[in-house]
Amino acid sequence: MVNEFPVSIDVEKKNKTEKILANIYSLPAISEIMHEASRMLDDPSTSTVDLARLIGRDQGLSSRILSIANSSLYGLPRKVATIDFALLVIGYKDTKNIVIALALMEAFKTKNDANLNYKSVWVHSYSVGGVARKLATDLGFKFSGEAFVAGLLHDFGIPVIHKYLHSAFLNIINSVNNESKTFLEAEAINLGLTHQEIGKLLGERWNLPASLCEVLAYHHTPELAKDFIDLVCIVHVADYAMKLSESGGSIIWDQDISLSQFACDRLKIDEEVIVKFMVEYKMLLDQELQLIKY
Repeated sequence: MVNEFPVSIDVEKKNKTEKILANIYSLPAISEIMHEASRMLDDPSTSTVDLARLIGRDQGLSSRILSIANSSLYGLPRKVATIDFALLVIGYKDTKNIVIALALMEAFKTKNDANLNYKSVWVHSYSVGGVARKLATDLGFKFSGEAFVAGLLHDFGIPVIHKYLHSAFLNIINSVNNESKTFLEAEAINLGLTHQEIGKLLGERWNLPASLCEVLAYHHTPELAKDFIDLVCIVHVADYAMKLSESGGSIIWDQDISLSQFACDRLKIDEEVIVKFMVEYKMLLDQELQLIKY
């Protein structure tokens, strides 16, 4: 992967980080129910009733899928009260990706501390996913469901650092607060890798779709994207939009995020358009964040 920042990478730290990540690879990241749901979603003979019965055994998964199906993302005039209806609303392809995304987020859920709050991470992830889906729809792209999942997972590397590389996490915070480093620069210095690269490494190891891996790898640097450029740009803009918003969907990791001119040119938008979009979407997003399950 291309070195993204004008800082020298400590190869020893990079190797150490990769060794720790290698141990994470073998963790049971997806619960038995989520693994079985993913398998069933790959089987064209699976019935909605059977899949709904399986998902219904996991209360947390069920409540989140119902929350998503009832959100403005799908714009239904009536409440989605059952899992089988939710599956029809979301669609099998998007449901599979959502199940995997929720499984990974749950597997790497961290204990709250002064530097990272899991609820804030979830709110930010959900918000970026929602904004990405709405942007994709408004701009005429056909991947709005994928944009939601990509937004949901884009910062997956951050809780991984917090949970498994905690001393480096604290050093990163210190570098940002006391050495005027950006978070990505501080990650590169202290880990030899950024949360983008960590997310991509883990995503590839768990066979996430290539499009999601590219978002994980380049959501701060969309000009480096190769195959799914529009999707990466959409998530980048959605991430930046949450920095502008007061909807509770921003995290300290994005305090120094800057809007990519490349992404703006690619999507044919500018900051004024993004601000207007968030003004119009903010009330709807605030309402959703009151209802979504954490």
